[in-house]
Amino acid sequence: MSPEGLITSEFDDAAIIDTEVDAAAVVAVDADDPDGLADLELVVLDLAGTTVVDDGLVEQAFVRAVDAAGLAVTDDEQRRARVFARDTMGQPKIAVFRALTDDEDQAEHANAVFESAYAELAADQGIRAVPGAEDLTRRLQSLGVAVVLTTGFSRATQDTVLDALGWRDLADLTLSPSEAGRGRPYPDLPLTALLRTGASSVDGMVVVGDTASDIASGLAAGAGLVVGVLTGAHDERTLLGAGADAVIPSVADLAELLGLDELERAEELDDEFDDLDELDFDDDDLDAREADDGDADADDDGDDIEAEDAAADAEAGLHAPAPKASVRAAGAPEGQTLR
Repeated sequence: MSPEGLITSEFDDAAIIDTEVDAAAVVAVDADDPDGLADLELVVLDLAGTTVVDDGLVEQAFVRAVDAAGLAVTDDEQRRARVFARDTMGQPKIAVFRALTDDEDQAEHANAVFESAYAELAADQGIRAVPGAEDLTRRLQSLGVAVVLTTGFSRATQDTVLDALGWRDLADLTLSPSEAGRGRPYPDLPLTALLRTGASSVDGMVVVGDTASDIASGLAAGAGLVVGVLTGAHDERTLLGAGADAVIPSVADLAELLGLDELERAEELDDEFDDLDELDFDDDDLDAREADDGDADADDDGDDIEAEDAAADAEAGLHAPAPKASVRAAGAPEGQTLR
């Protein structure tokens, strides 16, 4: 691959992406800056080497494939094939095989062998999640952040990994290169993730991976933050040289980098305020309630006075002579009565 990130057919030991560290390209990430986290909407995570422990399965399957397809026969060719496999980690495997041969049939045969070999190795040796990867995903989702799992594998191989871990329904979306257009180092996977999840801006997108190709893809997509992890194929020097904004030991450390503890506390405070709002005890309500209570007290006092007056009148009536009954006739002059 050229320094611009395009795959070439040259099969040599040169790094696929220039690994010289450019200090100016390393952007400091301040997790305490609330403005830097305010727009967090989407986190795009790689699979093998980032959220899934690789255990060398990809490289083993790759060597089997180039050997079966006749792309590496001698010991030296196989050694160089291993180097090439590591350098191109994260890229679509069919594209890598095409870079090794001009024969499309040979490339497709190698890719088929790779998928079969990977599935066999995964069944024999098992597939494990990187510790903390699942918990991170659920924490992000609880904060309303979408999580998308991407890969350089075909959909069939990706499903093998997801099924082995029980992750079919873990992420909001899973994507393989064939579903996005082009694989890494192109920006198609992160941008497709953004469009499919409905995120509003690349500024609110974080891309995380263990390879230089992951970093190149995130940068090409304009992601607000591009992070490398040290649980996979490439080391810190390579990831920083590719332009990563930050490099962390593991995807589990992304929680601290993004300040998830602070975001969760803020979410809890919001919930508490919402609970208070539901009580409807605002100032206007309190004033109205106090006014109602005052009116009720006044009415009660009036009723008490009237009751006391009535009682006094009744008591006086017990000692007074009974008045004569008289009914004034209709139309009768004043003072006239009917007897």
